[in-house]
This record gives sequence, structure tokens and C-alpha cells, in this order.
Amino acid sequence: MAAARASLGRILPESSILFLCDLQEKFRPSVAFFPQIVSVAARMLKVARLLGVPAVLTEQYPQGLGPTVPELGAQGLRPVSKTCFSMVPSLQQELDSRPQLRSVLLCGIETQVCIMNTALDLLDRGLQVHVVVDACSSRSQVDRLVALARMRQSGAFLSTSESLILQLVRDAAHPQFKEVLGL
Repeated sequence: MAAARASLGRILPESSILFLCDLQEKFRPSVAFFPQIVSVAARMLKVARLLGVPAVLTEQYPQGLGPTVPELGAQGLRPVSKTCFSMVPSLQQELDSRPQLRSVLLCGIETQVCIMNTALDLLDRGLQVHVVVDACSSRSQVDRLVALARMRQSGAFLSTSESLILQLVRDAAHPQFKEVLGL
């Protein structure tokens, strides 16, 4: 039964985590739709905090690419510095400390590099990967689209932020539904 459920890609707050990948200053002028991507990722973070879904944040080579942009609203999250093109090696301890983890919600940049490599590494670990397509971008939209197709072929779920948020809430009777709806 659990295997059938896993193939459907259902998500639950208690077995999910939000990954925020490399939403940094130096990417601002070159990544397509950067303000929109950050805005959607910020909404995902607000919902995660509201529903008790843990969140982690990485920065790719922050000495060169700068800090996480302030409008993400990631105060209180400790950025994990990395040089690898996957978040997984830097977050290995975090992943190992969560035996109940089944689903990773993945936002950030760049889609064809760090997002795709992170997704593939997570899939290798047997986790469900939900790529938040309206919270992922690249400098090149061709690279972005091909990477999304590749991740889907590999078993990742492609979803929008609204779809994932409403899956996490599950019911209009949820105590935080109205607050989530306001976001």
C-alpha cells in the first residue's frame, strides 16, 4: 500500500521538507523571472513555517555569488554554504536526521544545474521530489524546460506552488486554511 501511495506523489506536512536552493544576489540580473521566483519561494517558506514543515537553505559559493536575497524572508534559517551542484551532500546530516522524511519540495536556481542534480540525488535516496516549477528558473529558458523534462523522466513530480500548498493543507476545514489562503 505504501508503495502505491508513493507513486501518487501525495505530500503530508509531517513527512515533507522544503529545500530552498541558491536564491542569491548575484543571480538577480541574469536569471529569468527572478523576482517572481523569489516571491513564490517566499510564499512556500511562509506556508512551510505555518504548517510546521521544516525548511533548509543553501547558498552556492556565497563569497562570489553573494548572500540569499532578503525578500525571501529566510531570517532564522542558517544558510548552508556549498560548492557542489547538488544540495544533498551539504545537507546529508539533515536528511539522515529525519527518518520520517518522504517528500522534498524543491525551489530555487538554476534549474538545469543545482535543482536537477539535487532532484536526481534525492530520487537516488528513494525520496519523492516535488519540483515547484513556478519557484525554479535559469538564465536560459531552454535549459530550464529541458531540465524540467529530464527531472520528470527521472521520476520527479512537477507541480505549482498553489497545488502543493493546497495538498499540504488538504481540507478547507484545516485550522490554518484561511491564513494560508491569504498568502
